[in-house]
Amino acid sequence: MDKPPKVTYCSKCVYPSSSAVPLVFDENNICSGCKVYGQAKDINWDERKEMLKKIVSRYKNKGNYDCIIPVGGGKDSYYQAHYVIEELGLKPLLVTYHGNNYMDVGERNLEKMRHVFDTDHIIFRPSEVMLKKINKKAFFMMGDMNWHNHCGIYTYPVQIAVKMNIPLIIWGEHGYIDLGGMYSMNDFVEMTRKFRDEHACRGYDWDDMTDGQAKLGSNPARQGGNLGIKEQDVLWAKYPSDKELEDVGVRGIYLGNFIPWDPYVSTKLIIEKYGWEQFDGEFERTYRKMSNLDDIYENGAHDYLKYIKFGYGRASDHASKDIRRGHMTREEGIEMVKKYDHIKSSDIKIWLKYVDMTQEEFDRVADTFRDPRVWWIQNGEWWKDNIWGSASSYGKVHLLKEQQEKYYINKVVN
Repeated sequence: MDKPPKVTYCSKCVYPSSSAVPLVFDENNICSGCKVYGQAKDINWDERKEMLKKIVSRYKNKGNYDCIIPVGGGKDSYYQAHYVIEELGLKPLLVTYHGNNYMDVGERNLEKMRHVFDTDHIIFRPSEVMLKKINKKAFFMMGDMNWHNHCGIYTYPVQIAVKMNIPLIIWGEHGYIDLGGMYSMNDFVEMTRKFRDEHACRGYDWDDMTDGQAKLGSNPARQGGNLGIKEQDVLWAKYPSDKELEDVGVRGIYLGNFIPWDPYVSTKLIIEKYGWEQFDGEFERTYRKMSNLDDIYENGAHDYLKYIKFGYGRASDHASKDIRRGHMTREEGIEMVKKYDHIKSSDIKIWLKYVDMTQEEFDRVADTFRDPRVWWIQNGEWWKDNIWGSASSYGKVHLLKEQQEKYYINKVVN
């Protein structure tokens, strides 16, 4: 196995070529995310707001809710609700998939949405027993214990739209435009099952979580064992059929296509107007205190696994966004990456207790997801290139010997 080529880093932000979000680099090493974000300055936002008003005017309904807003109680959810109600004059139904592990501050923000916005709010809370099983199964299958959250967020609100005959769903920003520039800001991308299946759900679906997969030849050991998950346990994860969607005329639009989207501006507004709370402590893996408050693992254990896989983490995400919006210089962003991206957060111990797993098993399974294009082995430790130029070691190798064959092994004698 050859040593992986040096990772390319964007010359404007701090994203690596190993990004989980598809990126393309030009001849000046500027990533597609930065180039697409650069389109924002040339957009006539007043025209786009008028376009949005014309779209939503078709869905005003005296006998039903005008639209659904999928919410998690975070800064974006509050701003979505604020804009839809105050600027568009719609009567929304708020819909939440609750993944069970909210931070206390996130739970408070979620619970008071129906009060501060004077709206009805459906909160779906799956069985905790089942969620623990899916946490464990998804960790073994794809190295992502929060798969159920990604699936639930992009599935349950669509189920409600079909069941309650509410065609319009209004989402916030499209993350893959904002992060990686997968689409142009002139494409007016809408929410689709294809995006849900291939990106939000990582190519897996509800039936991959059931024990029935063993009958089709799947290896139960690779999936954390047969955990007793049946179809009836994951009804919330079943996306409506094409016919059901067509009969209701379900359509999901993104506010970020029509209005300027700056989390610092919107966060200031929702704090002042609605009493929204940001985290008053310090995260171990990022500097932002206003993001990802709907799950205690999102900024910690879940994000650490992204670092294990791709060699970067939440601090790189946040710094890249903040550099593009002018809130931070690239040099400051690199310092945030150096400080936070590699940290093995303490909430891993909470999750291990949650799913009854040992630290040794966690480390061994996590190592199987490391990308050999990023990581190599040297003297029994994991190494990778860094954005500040030099390579560094980042901890002991936990893989079995036969699992190490796909990685370049540099046997350097110190």
